[in-house]
Amino acid sequence: MNETAGMPGGRLLATISRACLNLGILLLAMMSILIVAQVLGRNLFDLGMPWADELSRFCGVALVFLGVPLLALRGSHVAVDMVPTMLPPAGRRACALIVEIMVLAFGAISVWSIYAFLSRAWKFATPTLGIPNWVYYTPAAIALALLTIITVARIAALLRGADLSHDEPGVSPS
Repeated sequence: MNETAGMPGGRLLATISRACLNLGILLLAMMSILIVAQVLGRNLFDLGMPWADELSRFCGVALVFLGVPLLALRGSHVAVDMVPTMLPPAGRRACALIVEIMVLAFGAISVWSIYAFLSRAWKFATPTLGIPNWVYYTPAAIALALLTIITVARIAALLRGADLSHDEPGVSPS
C-alpha cells in the first residue's frame, strides 16, 4: 500500500520523513561509534572522554524523534487496535479519525511546549560541550512539527475517504 495515497502533500512529506529517518540512522551510527570509543578509551588507554557521553545522548534523543514522522506517515506507531478491527468499516474510519485528532492535539501541544520552553532556555547550553539548547532541541521540534503536519494531511485524507489502514507485509487480515 502506498503510504501517501490520497494524502495532500504526501510525496513531499514522504521525502522529508525519509530524510529524517536517514539522518536518524547516521546519528545511530555516530552514537554507536562514540560509545565504543568511550569504552575503549577508558579501558585500554585510561582516557576519559566526558564529551562523548553528552554527544551520544544527543544522538540517541535526536534519532528517536527523527523516526517519528515516517512512522506517523505510514501509520506504523504502536497501537492497540483490537476494538477497531472488530468494527465495520465506518466504525474503523471513525476510530481512525478520532485517533488522528488526538495525535494532532498531542503534536500541537508538544510543538507549543518546545517553543515555550526554548523562549526561556534558548540561551543556555549543555554542560560539557556547550551546545546551545536550541540546537539540542531542534530535532525534537522539527519531528514534532512534521508529526503535526502529517497528521493534518492524514485527517484530510480520511475525510476524503482514503483508506489509511496499515497493512503489515506478509500478514493476512483476520
